[in-house]
Amino acid sequence: MILPAGLTIASMRSDEVVLLEEWATAEGWNPGLADLAIAHAVDADAFVALRRDDELVGGGTIFSYDGQFGFMGLFIIRADSRGAGLGAMLWHHRLDLLRRRLGPGASIGMDGVLAMVPFYQKGGFRLAHGDLRFEGIARGADDGDVQAYPQLSFGEIAAFDRRFVAAPRDRFLLRWLEQPGAHVLGLRQDCALAGYGVARPCRRGFKLGPVFADGEAVAERIVLALLSRIEGEAVALDVPEPNQAGLALATRLGLRQSFGCARLYHGVAPNLPLSGIFGVTSFEFG
Repeated sequence: MILPAGLTIASMRSDEVVLLEEWATAEGWNPGLADLAIAHAVDADAFVALRRDDELVGGGTIFSYDGQFGFMGLFIIRADSRGAGLGAMLWHHRLDLLRRRLGPGASIGMDGVLAMVPFYQKGGFRLAHGDLRFEGIARGADDGDVQAYPQLSFGEIAAFDRRFVAAPRDRFLLRWLEQPGAHVLGLRQDCALAGYGVARPCRRGFKLGPVFADGEAVAERIVLALLSRIEGEAVALDVPEPNQAGLALATRLGLRQSFGCARLYHGVAPNLPLSGIFGVTSFEFG
C-alpha cells in the first residue's frame, strides 16, 4: 500500500500505547486499567501506529493468538485527522498485516460498530451475531461454594476457557487473571469446574469478562458472587445476542442494555458454544 507523503505505518512505541489508551478513554470506551498493558506484554507487534512525520494520528490492534487466530480491535483516528480517508487506509493495512502474521487458514475476529458493518463486509468479513452491552450498578450476593483463583488452579481455568475461545490463549489468560484489582471466581460441580468469571477494574467501575459457564444457573451464581465483591460500583457485561439466557440474566440482575456491536469473522467462523458465553472477555481482544 502506497501512503501519502509524510505518513507512515509501523509498530507502536510504548508511549504511543499510553496515548492510544487516553484516546480510547476520551471516546468513552472505558478501557480496563490493565487491558492494553496486558495485550502489549503478550503481543507487542499487535499495536500499529499511523504517524504523520513522527506524530501519532491513528492506531489500532491486530492481536495474534500464537498465529492460530487473530483479532482486530481498538481502532482510533485522532479527532482532528478524521474525514480524510485515513481510517479506511489504516484499517486495510492492519488487516493485511494481521493476515501475514497468522498461519494458513487462520480466522480473524472483530467486534465492530453496527453502522460500519457494510464497510467490514466489503473487506471480507461476515457477520456472525451481535454482542450487547448491559450496564448498571453492582448488586450481588456472596456464595460459599464459589471459589477464588488461585484456589482454582490456572490449569483447570485454562482448560475450561479453551472450550469457549477460538484458539489457546494461556499467556494472555494468565496475565488477565492476575491483573491488579481483578476478582476471579469459579464454581466446581462434581469435582470439575463448571464455570468461571472475571471482574476487572476500569477507568470507571468494573467490567465482567469473561463469564463462561455450563448453564444459566451456574453463570448466575458466579456473576452474583462477582457483583458482591464490587458492590455499588458501575459495572458492564457484554453478552452474545444469541445467548437468550444470558440476556435474561443480565436483565434480571438489574442491568440495562446500553449499546451493541457486531461480531464478524474473516475466514471460517469458529464454532463456539455461545450458550455458555455469558460475558465476552473484551471487545478489543476477543
